[in-house]
Amino acid sequence: MTRQASRDPDWVSLSEASRVLGVSPATLRRWSDAGRLRVFTTPGGHRRFSRSALERLLPADRVRRPSIGGAGLTPSRIARTYRRASRAVAPELPWVLVLTDEQRLLFRERGHVLAASLLHYLDATQAEAADHHLRDASRSAAEYGRVAAGLRLSLSQTVEGFLRFRAPFHHELALATRRRGFSAAEATDLLETAELAMDRLLVATMTGHSLETGRGGRHPSSDRPGRATE
Repeated sequence: MTRQASRDPDWVSLSEASRVLGVSPATLRRWSDAGRLRVFTTPGGHRRFSRSALERLLPADRVRRPSIGGAGLTPSRIARTYRRASRAVAPELPWVLVLTDEQRLLFRERGHVLAASLLHYLDATQAEAADHHLRDASRSAAEYGRVAAGLRLSLSQTVEGFLRFRAPFHHELALATRRRGFSAAEATDLLETAELAMDRLLVATMTGHSLETGRGGRHPSSDRPGRATE
């Protein structure tokens, strides 16, 4: 290939080709070594791939993106991820350390239900089913907020906890898109949809907390979790 060809926008880097096909760079190297992909190497030793050839590898008749459940992202996997995350963030969230085992179980159970509803929402093929699952997730998020208020967690502590466990969900979602071979457009759309859903669930969590507080679920001046309301 000529130097001019290397500047042609049809020729993309290894990382960009990886994003287009949704496979790892190592897989692309194997495919190019086997002659499955049109590729050339720059004078600096970098591989360049034909974008048009990459796009021809994408299923032309795919009417919807792959299932994230089929990619191995299940409520159980999310639950395991959250357990690891909880051990990592506990030192940074002192209020977590004073929760009893029973209180931690309440959060885990509601977090598991919330994650399951959100995964069903993201994988729904019909708008009606998607709306149903998102409403279920919103109700679970509101219950999460009510439980937090009942455990005497402040609103800021409740939001902080929600945000800490939002990141692992998105991380697992991104991993699933790479394992399953999502196209770049499909992966972007999925992650954006999940982000918007998480925003809605955060609002539901805050609303649930505020409603419980308004009913006397906790004293608004108390920031110490784990004690019964006097």
